Amino acid sequence: MEKRRDVFQAIADPTRREILCLIAKEPLNLNSIAENFDMSRPAISQHIKVLDESGLVAMRKKGRQRFCHIRPQKMKEVDRWLEQFRQLWEDRFSQLDQVLNNLKNQDNEE
Repeated sequence: MEKRRDVFQAIADPTRREILCLIAKEPLNLNSIAENFDMSRPAISQHIKVLDESGLVAMRKKGRQRFCHIRPQKMKEVDRWLEQFRQLWEDRFSQLDQVLNNLKNQDNEE
C-alpha cells in the first residue's frame, strides 16, 4: 500500500520548499538537487521521499538516473487553504483605503 503524506507536512520544512523551487524551474536528478544543499545525498533523498509521498513531486527514470519533477496541480490544495487569508487581507486593505480616503477628504475640506 502506498503511503500518502499531507501536503502541508511536506511544505513545512524549508529544505523541501527549496527543493520544490529548484525543480519548478526544471526537472533535476537527485545528485543535481543535492549539490544545492549542505547535507548528505541520503538526507536529500529522505526529503524527496516526503515530497513524493505527498504527491508534490514525481520521480521518472531516464536511463540510469532518476529525475524529480514537480506536480504543481497538488499545490492547489495549499492555494485553496490560503485563499481564505488572501480574502481576509484584501478586505482589511479595502477598509484601510476607505479610512485613508476619508482622512484625505477631511484634510481637503479644512
